[in-house]
Amino acid sequence: MSDRTTLEIIAPTVEEALLQGLSQLGLTADAVSVEVLDSGSKGLFGLGGRQVRVRLTVNPPPGEVVPAAPSKPKSFDKTQDKPDPVKRAESAPKTKEPKPEARTQAKPEPKPRRAEKKPTQPEPAPVVVQKADNQDADPILDATESIVSKLLHHLGMKAQVSAHFDETSTDDRRTIQVDIRGDNLSALIGRHAETLTAFQHIASLMVGKQTQQWVQLVVDVEGYRDRREKQVRQLALRMVDQVIKTGKKATLEPMTASERRVIHIELRGHPAVTTESTGEEPHRKVVILPKE
Repeated sequence: MSDRTTLEIIAPTVEEALLQGLSQLGLTADAVSVEVLDSGSKGLFGLGGRQVRVRLTVNPPPGEVVPAAPSKPKSFDKTQDKPDPVKRAESAPKTKEPKPEARTQAKPEPKPRRAEKKPTQPEPAPVVVQKADNQDADPILDATESIVSKLLHHLGMKAQVSAHFDETSTDDRRTIQVDIRGDNLSALIGRHAETLTAFQHIASLMVGKQTQQWVQLVVDVEGYRDRREKQVRQLALRMVDQVIKTGKKATLEPMTASERRVIHIELRGHPAVTTESTGEEPHRKVVILPKE
């Protein structure tokens, strides 16, 4: 009798691995046993994750006897007349005493069990999409809200999403404002808004691919960008006072391109100072210089 057939499958989920394995074996779920060898992992925004690895073992037909592990040749009575296997072992010659596991008759294989699915964590609450007031239905806005909502859902975050065109957008270069509101969303912002910037970039690429056109998204979380813009303006004005008093240039902390743009616009046309950007991303800074 041949060994039991096994098959290892690598797939994104246990369910997909099971389906692939059953398809290759040509069997149903109740004809195999499932062992999860690697439960996999998820990367940031679904990137860099590790897939699951599952082993499928074909169960023997009901009633088939699984042979015992091979052992040295032995001589003993296999008849069913003697109920006590220990007595049979004692009557055998001591020089040819079989191993204990060899004296035990193989037991029938347990009834085939259905493939067990790996327990999964509770699904996060669905993300709610809210339409902006007086905002006409638009396929690009619908696609934006849908994609951002799915990304948040996969990140396990509960939030409300709304999207609308920026008032300064033009037909050939449309900017979409995406507002995300909810509880415990600080992780989506990250240090110096690094996580929010990466999330915004990925969402822009996904929306552009689905709509087959260039789309620029500006994603905001709980009004963070408005608050940050006010802080940047106040910082710029304080540094202007310092430059005027000392007559020396002042270099600000590294900022994102959007924050640097806020300072350039705020101080554009100032009678006493001018601004410029220096350095390489992601450490590019704004320098405020006195006018000569």
